[in-house]
Amino acid sequence: MEQRAYGSTGKQFPILSFGAQRIVDAHNCTEEQAIRIVNRAIDAGITYFDTAPSYSNGQSEERLGKAFQARRKDVHLVTKTHDRTRDGSLKLLEESLKRLQTDYVDEWRLHNVMTMEELDRCFAPGGALEALIEAKEQGIVKSLSISGHTNPRVQLEAIDRHPFDSVLVALSAADHFIYSFAHEFLPKANEKGVAIVGMKVFALGKLAPWYEKALRYTFSLPISTAIVGMESMEQLERNLSVAQSFTPMPETERVEFFKEIAHLANPEVLRWKASEWTSGQWYVRA
Repeated sequence: MEQRAYGSTGKQFPILSFGAQRIVDAHNCTEEQAIRIVNRAIDAGITYFDTAPSYSNGQSEERLGKAFQARRKDVHLVTKTHDRTRDGSLKLLEESLKRLQTDYVDEWRLHNVMTMEELDRCFAPGGALEALIEAKEQGIVKSLSISGHTNPRVQLEAIDRHPFDSVLVALSAADHFIYSFAHEFLPKANEKGVAIVGMKVFALGKLAPWYEKALRYTFSLPISTAIVGMESMEQLERNLSVAQSFTPMPETERVEFFKEIAHLANPEVLRWKASEWTSGQWYVRA
């Protein structure tokens, strides 16, 4: 697979990375299957694994911890905090480390910061950013990150306020049409040397009929890597096949792809860009 620089960190990763949200019972993936899938991914060259304590109440982290075992040093492990306070975040990190069976994580991420108000809470005295900085100073985490699905201006403000090593943002082809991270966020983040990780590649399955095009669109953006959720060996192998044979999507193909999927640009499909997941109304910027 093509390897790309991870911002200005000096690290490199393959274009395909592993989103571990789906290796859980809720997605009909058993523990035994999860361990096999993760180890096959590592054997195939995937080294970047993303999880969070909120994924099935920690089950995703537990299964990664069991899968890695002696291979922990072969992977770049990312987990998150959804708490907006210092104390709450440090408690989450302590619990995550136990489930992951490790004494450090390679990257710790502020999880899905949607609004400026949430960002202000993270940056306030006693806020979650204090926990991130303390954990890095103590060597418990190696690098710091933030993620966002909704409003690119929030993440733009975040990288202006703090030198985050990476940012995880929604970059499916369907995201092109509204609150576009590709248009608004990528140029500034690349200028600053921030590593960019794409997510929501299949738009919660809505782009599955355009499977290869969906992956190639996101891989073709100026990003470091893209995390893709995988709950079966079949999905992993299919994603690996596209990544291993990847060729950039030319502009003419991209425009035709947009025409095919333009009807998906509504808040019931792009729920992460709605005011609430079930509201059916677009998010309104603060």
